[in-house]
Amino acid sequence: MGPIGIFDSGYGGLTILEGIRKLMPQYDYLYLGDNARAPYGGRSFDVVYEYTRQAVGKLFSMGCPLVILGCNTASAKALRSIQQNDLPHWNSPESSLYSPSASPRRVLGVIRPTAEVIGSLTQSRHVGLLATEGTVRSESYKLEIQKLFPDIVVSGVACPLWAPIVEAGEAASPGADYFVKKRIDQLLAKDPLIDAIILGCTHYPLLLPKIEANVPEGVRIVSQGHYVGTSLQEYLKRHPDMQARCSQGATVRYLTTESPDRFQETASIFLHDGPVEAQHIVLG
Repeated sequence: MGPIGIFDSGYGGLTILEGIRKLMPQYDYLYLGDNARAPYGGRSFDVVYEYTRQAVGKLFSMGCPLVILGCNTASAKALRSIQQNDLPHWNSPESSLYSPSASPRRVLGVIRPTAEVIGSLTQSRHVGLLATEGTVRSESYKLEIQKLFPDIVVSGVACPLWAPIVEAGEAASPGADYFVKKRIDQLLAKDPLIDAIILGCTHYPLLLPKIEANVPEGVRIVSQGHYVGTSLQEYLKRHPDMQARCSQGATVRYLTTESPDRFQETASIFLHDGPVEAQHIVLG
């Protein structure tokens, strides 16, 4: 038995962790932020895959039977490759991580859970996406949504400054309004029929008040934390063998590739639990 692993390139995955813990506080969680190499948004597919593979392998080696990629860029650029290329090896007798008495390890992302619910959240069948450049360019949301709902039109706009604004602690500042309005206007000019907008970066929920103030009435804002938590809850119900391997001590540990002091300071922007203690680790 071991904790559920949550990986993110930086801090945004803390909003996913918080959403999951609201629904399932009884489990143990191990959060890993690759803060020293963040952000991933503008990096190539190969680099994001390699960094994510290193992080997932580290979490598996620390006892996690299940890892959630709480990062949209990693989910878009690395999840499928890890599931196809690395999981078969990690779950084979040739791997140092193999255990004949345990069910296979699993890696899940944040894009599929959002795609699964979007069909019930749009009437016009026109959906917008606000995300990093890497996530928008990958078209992962469009592909996942149209697998399930071929009639939905998906339009995306990259918001390169939104995550830095949040991490700088400026999400509530008047200066953030200009950048939020600019990207929302750009998205709605692209497709005026949009009636649901996915926040495809885990930093963006911290900008929610400004986002809601700049969208027309009737446009629904879709934040991921709750939907990922609900999806994980259902996944564990469907896979009791995996559920039995997830330890239930209601604890959370934090790992970072950056300075623990810096992580603890910035994490306080994202979490409502008060101060956290982090441990430094090395990947690669």
